[in-house]
Amino acid sequence: MNRPDSFQRLRRLGAAALLAALAACGGKAPSGEPAAPAAAAPARLSLIPAPASMQPGAGTFALAADTPLQGEGEAALTVARQFATLLAQGRDLVLEPTAASGETRRGIVFRLDPTRAAAGREAYLLEVTGDGVSVSAGDAAGLFYGAMTLLQLATLDDAGQVALPAVRIEDAPRFGWRGFMLDPARHFWSVDQVKQVIDMMALHKLNTLHWHLTDDQGWRVEIKQYPKLTEVGACRIPSGDGGIEPATGQPRRYCGFYTQDQVRDVVAYAGERHITVVPEVNVPGHATAAIAAYPELGSTDRRLVPSSEWGVFPNLVNAEEETYRFLENVIAELIPLFPGTYFHVGGDEAVKDQWEASARVQQRMREVGATTEMEMQSHLVARLEKFLAGHGKRLIGWDEILEGPLPAEATVMSWRGIEGGLKAARAGHDVVMSPSSDLYLDYLQTSSAHEPPGRPATITLKQVYDFEPVPAELEEANRGHILGLQANLWTEHTRTFERLQHHMFPRLAAVAETGWSPEARKDYADFLQRLPAQLRRWQRWNIGYALTPFQVDAVAEDDRAAGTARATLSNPLGYEIRYTTDGQEPGADSPLYSAPVDLALPAKLRAAAFFEGRPLAPARGFDWDAASLLSRSDEQLAACPESGSLLLRLEDDGPADGERAIFNTDIFYPCWQWNGAQLDGIAAVKVRAGRIPYYFQLAHDEPARRFEPARSAHGELDVFAGGCKGQRVASVPLPAAPGADGFLELDAELPPDLSGRQDLCLRFTGDSRPQMWVLDRVSLQPATSLPEDRP
Repeated sequence: MNRPDSFQRLRRLGAAALLAALAACGGKAPSGEPAAPAAAAPARLSLIPAPASMQPGAGTFALAADTPLQGEGEAALTVARQFATLLAQGRDLVLEPTAASGETRRGIVFRLDPTRAAAGREAYLLEVTGDGVSVSAGDAAGLFYGAMTLLQLATLDDAGQVALPAVRIEDAPRFGWRGFMLDPARHFWSVDQVKQVIDMMALHKLNTLHWHLTDDQGWRVEIKQYPKLTEVGACRIPSGDGGIEPATGQPRRYCGFYTQDQVRDVVAYAGERHITVVPEVNVPGHATAAIAAYPELGSTDRRLVPSSEWGVFPNLVNAEEETYRFLENVIAELIPLFPGTYFHVGGDEAVKDQWEASARVQQRMREVGATTEMEMQSHLVARLEKFLAGHGKRLIGWDEILEGPLPAEATVMSWRGIEGGLKAARAGHDVVMSPSSDLYLDYLQTSSAHEPPGRPATITLKQVYDFEPVPAELEEANRGHILGLQANLWTEHTRTFERLQHHMFPRLAAVAETGWSPEARKDYADFLQRLPAQLRRWQRWNIGYALTPFQVDAVAEDDRAAGTARATLSNPLGYEIRYTTDGQEPGADSPLYSAPVDLALPAKLRAAAFFEGRPLAPARGFDWDAASLLSRSDEQLAACPESGSLLLRLEDDGPADGERAIFNTDIFYPCWQWNGAQLDGIAAVKVRAGRIPYYFQLAHDEPARRFEPARSAHGELDVFAGGCKGQRVASVPLPAAPGADGFLELDAELPPDLSGRQDLCLRFTGDSRPQMWVLDRVSLQPATSLPEDRP
């Protein structure tokens, strides 16, 4: 499908793209106007994550280019150099680290102190006085985290100097596993981009990078004994227009993998920042790419290719001894590359249909004494656990591995809620809490129309912050099994690095605080007070955080007879809103929003969220007139109450490069609802719709996808008043295909007696797969706007 018209392109610009545009314009908005400044650091010590203990003092210690920066010993000097590099990047101040000479000088000193070892390897003591700065720890890891806190303290004052507030911070993390999962299997991330993710994690004291290296869509790591894993398994052809070379019309492959040398480089880079990389090779499911490379691994005779679809696939590796040896050989090549304790073997969403249908797998089950297919998977897990233990590693897997017998030393990553974690901890297994309900960052974070593709089921910043890894119902004796927490970011719908960062921040900062700060120190309201200072740091560190939580959303309801509209404004995080109605940029002295604003049409409104007198993000502008208030985009429509449960914010399949249209849809039930549509004087509904590939595998959830029966060759667009269970007031037959640009416009005439505000339901009938209809825009057509030959 081609890209939308210019209005649609402007409407669908993502927040990350806007941030990039501001940077490209040298701090100017795309129109040339000055970009709104981020909030300056407030007087409070706005540290994220909050330290365990902090005692502010009196005065400051000013930094200058001649301030001594010393490290006592090589490990401390290494941390001093890392601090200097980040200080130069974030504060434009260059300090020269040197080995400590024993002289007493006013400056910064990093030192390892064996007496502090009892506090833990990640603990540190930071002291700032008017005479200088001391950072001490029992281990280099703690010293590094002390440097990250010192970096946050080094905020610019109004005179442009760097001044450190006097303070004593004694700090240590609450949890030993503070993780983030990066998925390069769906969309590939370069080595430089992975290193940028590692830098972002380090700045927030996260210490575990879970690297999801294999899946149905791609095998992303070189295995020298099995070269086809990357020759075949590292490439796929995307669905639709994205899989076609524009110039030639030939298939366009999407490829990427890491060589073993690149893996060593990334792991070493992470290690220097005290981050452990945990690799994942997912078995027995999510194995399409591996089976495509080596068909003998599969459980059916069907030839496979790395998938261009998303979802849950039926393709499992088989249970042959040769397959077990293949997996052991793969793991044996990877073990030397990853010095950390854990190796992740997946185990999730392994649909057993192929095993149930395979006579050979059933025979193998009898041979090994497995009475169910889940026990057969447990047999594989036990085999891999023994192999890993023999090489000094511990197995970790998704919580499905609990569904059969599990080796005592196995660790469980609980993603289907916290129930798996509870069960595992009570059975004596260590646990990492990673529930999809609270810590999946590919879920959207606001209801803004400017969110990039993802899952419209929303996980807000507050929801992430409020997650507690140790359930209240877990017995005290078992609480020690909770190693920590991890946020996961699956990248089916994350095509660019800008979008990846958008999904990560600010929510990953909330994960970091939960992982580090004592439970008693957590306070969401206080976190929001500290967050504006962090925005300033992110800008200086080139972290492309989401703007959507810091901007203003608006909804306008029209009074058609009076020629007015009532605008309701909101900020997702509850910061104060200031606005103007004369087209000017809102400032600290602009009206403070407290109640809906009544406007005469046509109207222009600009609004921004503020903290301590400064805007948190560029203002948004809203223009309304009588015509625009009769139109709604798909983002402004609601899901039908009768819909299924798989809401997605999907990107179009083309063009191959550049911007694409984005659509909110429920792939279980193609239905949208305009709640409270004002139908007085409305004679027709105009719908702009398009078709994109249906690129989903849903396994046992597929029967939940519902279609209303088609009454004509290609189905209909049905319109209901009073909701989807109300009266069908219009129906338009659908064509075999949309227009050349991938869209079509449908005009549905309404009965003349419709009036008042009603919930208008719009629903496509029929099963159009392998494509699907998506709705782009709905417009109400007054009788006076129709052609003269129309009623």
